[in-house]
Amino acid sequence: MPGKSGKLVATLAAALAVAVGVALLGFGTTADGAKHGKRRGGGASIAGCPVFPKAKAPPGAPSLPNESAWRQDISHAPVDPRSNAYLAYIASHGGDQLVPYFGSTRRSGFPYTVVGRHQKRFPIHWIDQQVERGPHAPIPANAPIEAGQDDDGDRHVITVDRTRCKLFELFRAFFVPGASPHWDALGGRVWNLRSSKPRSRGQGSADAAGLPMFAGLVRFDEVRRGAIRHAFRVSLTGTQTARILPALTCAGQTTDPSAPPMGLRLRLKGSFDISGMSGQARVIAQALKNYGLIVADNGENWFFSGTSDPRWDDENVGQLLQIPGSAFEVVQSATPPQPC
Repeated sequence: MPGKSGKLVATLAAALAVAVGVALLGFGTTADGAKHGKRRGGGASIAGCPVFPKAKAPPGAPSLPNESAWRQDISHAPVDPRSNAYLAYIASHGGDQLVPYFGSTRRSGFPYTVVGRHQKRFPIHWIDQQVERGPHAPIPANAPIEAGQDDDGDRHVITVDRTRCKLFELFRAFFVPGASPHWDALGGRVWNLRSSKPRSRGQGSADAAGLPMFAGLVRFDEVRRGAIRHAFRVSLTGTQTARILPALTCAGQTTDPSAPPMGLRLRLKGSFDISGMSGQARVIAQALKNYGLIVADNGENWFFSGTSDPRWDDENVGQLLQIPGSAFEVVQSATPPQPC
């Protein structure tokens, strides 16, 4: 995400004002290697890729220890006994307001690219030597970068290969042209969207919790269908040096057991009234009750992530700013927090 002050300004602007005249290039785009190499602006279709298999556990079961947790309905899961302690700790670090980090402006949210079988592949030079090695990636040379090409922040790059249902995510990514064009990336991972198989402990990703990012984004195409059936990624300030599966890594600086660990699952309380919300905001608010949030990063409290897409109605999405952090509760997970 962008720096704290820049992120807050960009997000609130997206939530409270309708942007006009936004360029389409750099949002969710398709670069499928068509004969004429055309790119289409707006949210791109990922075709039949599932973004991880649907959870088989019943709604009342605890949060799952693998990537199918993203698609697990936790509306009737038990409340964690330490829920109040977690929420008190979060509130003590400021920002008791849900903030949508996405919108119609280019600098609000995460852009992504969808490619097909003919997309040219480039090698990735991993700066983090612990990142798994793999084949050259079909990430376009002009793939959109979080917050723009000139940003000096996290610079996430997200690409979905809809032919093979593979997800490519990079952190601190820079494309290097020349005789041997390639991507430089501090970290990242390649994900098989058809499998929720758990990975080895300590394996990183483009996110602080070792989780996939794309799985936890609010996407316009889902809202347009009238229902979202997965959890969202959220950042919190002051996380614990511990993790709850499916999170595999930590980025916290405290051992306080009341601090939220990576992977903590939160749910908008069923009693919270969303009847006054409408349109896009209403669909998203219902998903917060059914699937909730998964703590995936350090940052401003209660910033939850979505895509950059010119079709978002920023004024409508701004209704979500009415939801306080105190309207959430922590869901008990299948495994207890594990120290890193």
